[in-house]
Amino acid sequence: MSTLKPASWSYAEDFVPEPEVIEQARARGLAFDSAMPVGTGAGAALRMLAAAIAAKHVIEVGTGSGTSGLWLLAGMPEDGVLTTIDISPEHQKAAREAYAEAGYPSQRTRVISGRATDVLPRMTDGAYDMVVIDADKASYPDYVEHGIRLLRSGGVLALDNMLWHDKVADPAARDAETTTLRDLGKTLRDDDALLPALLPVSDGLFVAVKR
Repeated sequence: MSTLKPASWSYAEDFVPEPEVIEQARARGLAFDSAMPVGTGAGAALRMLAAAIAAKHVIEVGTGSGTSGLWLLAGMPEDGVLTTIDISPEHQKAAREAYAEAGYPSQRTRVISGRATDVLPRMTDGAYDMVVIDADKASYPDYVEHGIRLLRSGGVLALDNMLWHDKVADPAARDAETTTLRDLGKTLRDDDALLPALLPVSDGLFVAVKR
């Protein structure tokens, strides 16, 4: 049984310093009601995972202000391309600014405007090293279904907010978003095609390797 205490969680969450350019992107994201930036701990984990598998082809569902995209790009090889999907032009404008400020050339990112449920079906099966999902929670099951299809064998699936403000672990919390995330986590945990882990960083980062 874990003896992790709040002070230890906070220490671990901020253990990897957030680069200034990501701090600036985070500040822009906090100004949006619908684009909560990925936590520092989760961002550092995403960077590490992208680097561990040398992810050249990454899809991100939920661009936000570019915070998670910057973490991912920092872990990807120099010729890696981040494809990021968001329905909000305002979010995408902020993300493009963040990528440019960080010095990434435009060919390193492919920013697609539209609903992910419309865009993902047009993507090529098994062509991606990593799929990251951080968007509207009600659609997570649909995004995940496509994400697993798009991943190559050995690719990484990552879902943010899978502890959902401490509510997923509380059996008394039965609102629609919490129930969706709780049920999805259990389904993916029991999927023989995946090797999963639920990391208690930020708001909970579910990660899995596709067999």
